[in-house]
Amino acid sequence: MQKYVVKREESGQTLEKYIKKLFPLMPLSLLYKTFRKKDIKVNGHWEKEKFVINPDDEVSIYIDNDLLDSFKSDSAIIPSDEIKERVVYEDENVLIVNKPRGMLVQDDGKDLKQSLDKLVLQYLVFKGEYDPNVENAFTPGPAHRLDRNTSGLVVFGKNIETLQYLFEIFKDHTKINKHYYTLVVGEVLEDGVIEAPLKKNPETGNVTVTSLKNGGKRAKTLYHVLQRFDGYTLLDISLITGRTHQIRAHLSYIGHPVVGDSRYGDFDTNKYFEKTFGFKNQFLEAYELSFNDVGGPLKKLNGEIITIDLEKEYFNILNSLE
Repeated sequence: MQKYVVKREESGQTLEKYIKKLFPLMPLSLLYKTFRKKDIKVNGHWEKEKFVINPDDEVSIYIDNDLLDSFKSDSAIIPSDEIKERVVYEDENVLIVNKPRGMLVQDDGKDLKQSLDKLVLQYLVFKGEYDPNVENAFTPGPAHRLDRNTSGLVVFGKNIETLQYLFEIFKDHTKINKHYYTLVVGEVLEDGVIEAPLKKNPETGNVTVTSLKNGGKRAKTLYHVLQRFDGYTLLDISLITGRTHQIRAHLSYIGHPVVGDSRYGDFDTNKYFEKTFGFKNQFLEAYELSFNDVGGPLKKLNGEIITIDLEKEYFNILNSLE
């Protein structure tokens, strides 16, 4: 039997999730069997899986100690400040990082390359702000995602209160405004709005424009012309909704696909940019986040606008097009 005392930053989650994070290698069949046998208690009382834990709750797990220890993750986090130069903003609750293109936001277990979430954990361990051996029931994580080949700003919550708050306001779409730079095929004549429902194919991962009656979900994208080139346009994109591949699918839908987009883009254009500039990925960067009427753990960010400069590779391409 082992006992654990819930810390403030671990509270607010379900008992089931807390146990899963304590023992990530525990088979789910054993976990639920333990709940059914009433061998998991909080403050001496048996509780169900969805019980929400509070600070200072004492959680007791009545399983053999050696067996429990075998279910703890043996994957060590090596302290590193490798990501430090890409940290754009940081306080005691929030970390905002400029993700390079080609990197996953979260490890999917399939890619051997480093992921952004792992680098952030290494950085927090390096700073002494996160100890996986002590605070092992909560792992700092991202509040939203960017595609692998989209560079730009990603927000991480350092504690569960902040991460839950971030999840809520990212769903709200009014308290955090996101802006993107993108280079598209063709010369866009004026600013505009794209309102076209999107539906994701669960097998291919692609999304298509369809009707709400056919299962599409409401999607709205605003675009503003920043600069025109011969055959291309640099746009500022603002998302009103946050659907999968929304920018790329919407721009392709109106006949101005993102340069370098392998799913929804123009094959000949992509080959030209690869041959001419050695550019093999999509020209899309999340360059700005503005925080409006946020409070609680984000009160230091209220009214702030976080921006980054265009990645050097993108900047060089634009100079060449001029």
